[in-house]
Parts: sequence; C-alpha cells; structure tokens
Amino acid sequence: MAQQANDGLGVVPASGKRTGTVIIQIVILAMIAAFLGLRLYSVLGRRAEHEEEPVPTRFDQPESAPRNPALPQPRAAQPVRPAGLEGALPAVERGVREIAAVDKRFDISGFVDGAKAAYGMVLEAFWRGDRETLQELCDDDVYAGFEAAISAREVAGETLENRLVRIEDAVIDMAELVGKTARVTVRFVADISAVTRDKDGNVVAGSLTDAVETRDLWTFKRDVRETDPHWLLDETDEG
Repeated sequence: MAQQANDGLGVVPASGKRTGTVIIQIVILAMIAAFLGLRLYSVLGRRAEHEEEPVPTRFDQPESAPRNPALPQPRAAQPVRPAGLEGALPAVERGVREIAAVDKRFDISGFVDGAKAAYGMVLEAFWRGDRETLQELCDDDVYAGFEAAISAREVAGETLENRLVRIEDAVIDMAELVGKTARVTVRFVADISAVTRDKDGNVVAGSLTDAVETRDLWTFKRDVRETDPHWLLDETDEG
C-alpha cells in the first residue's frame, strides 16, 4: 500500500532517476560535440579555403601590381640586326625592308658579301684597264667615267700597280626603293697599296709597302622585276 501511495504522489523511482540523468548527460555531450564541430569547421574550413587560393610570390605578381623601381626589370629580347646594318639609321633599315618585301630573294648578308666582292672586282678591273669586266659590272655613266680615266692613263703611258690589301668594313649607308628600282649604298673602308709608274717604269706616285686607308661610297642598283639577280654599280663617291 505504501508503494502505491508513493506512486500516487508522483515520486519517481530510483531507476527512473538514473535514466533521466543519463539522458541529460547525453544531451550535454551532444551539445558539446556540436560546439566543438562548429569550432573545428570554422578553423579547418577557412584554412581549406585559403589553401585553395594561389599564394602570389615575387615571381608571380598580378599584372596590375606596380613594379618596384628599385629592382632590375627584365629586358625584352632585342632583335639582332644582320651584318651590314650595324649603326645604320632607321630610314636605312626601312628601305632594306621595302626592298625585301618586293624581292623575296634579297638577303642583306648575301648582298653585303656580294658588294664586297664587286668592290674588289671593279677596282682590279680598273687598275688593269679591263674595260670588258667594267662594262659588265657598271651602268653606262659609271663605266664612261672609268673608261675615260683608263684612256687618259694610256695616253700618258702610265700603269698602276695597286693592290687591295683588305676590306675593313662594309656597312649599308642608304637603301631605297624607287618605283621598281632598288638602290643600296654601301660605305667601304679598305686598305689599298698603290703605285703609279710612268712609261719608263719609274715610280711617280704611291708605295707598295705603305697601304692607305680608303673610304668609298658605292651605290648599287637593280630592277626588282628582272630575273637577273645581279646588281650594277650605279654611282661612286668618296666617303
């Protein structure tokens, strides 16, 4: 009866108390676990987001980032100028490009090598009095000047014993395309030994042992429509 009375008064049995305590502990642990989970996510989740973003380095800066003027900046690669254009003015290089645009066979290095060869051939032909070779290598006006000098020399009975020692430099000084005619001027710096003898063989000028530096400006021309790749000497001047 006493047990029934206690039940009627709402007294919780001892086993019921233990069950309630366990439930409370479980709820508290669940809340703690949830709290810790949120803390871990706030830390680890942010760290993962930062790890996914690329970290800029001093070698990987955004394009908008200002450059530090105190640091040496990388220099852009400069196009290499071909032989014969060293020190040439921009107008000269522009003329060379215009000629190359209409004459696909035009090569600046090959042209300078050919000009140097022509320089030696023309000089030697003039010194020997070889009119035939001069006529092949020169236009009419230049040939006429060489021929007149050869004739005057022959009348005076003089002979030349000249020798081209070496060509020290050959640089393009002017290049232009006039209509279909390409004209290129080359500045030659050469060492030449020269001796002039009279009709009796006596030396009247020069010396074979002392070479003299000579500077010449020779202009060559060619019609770019022609299939013949050879250039003619169009003008000579002292440089």
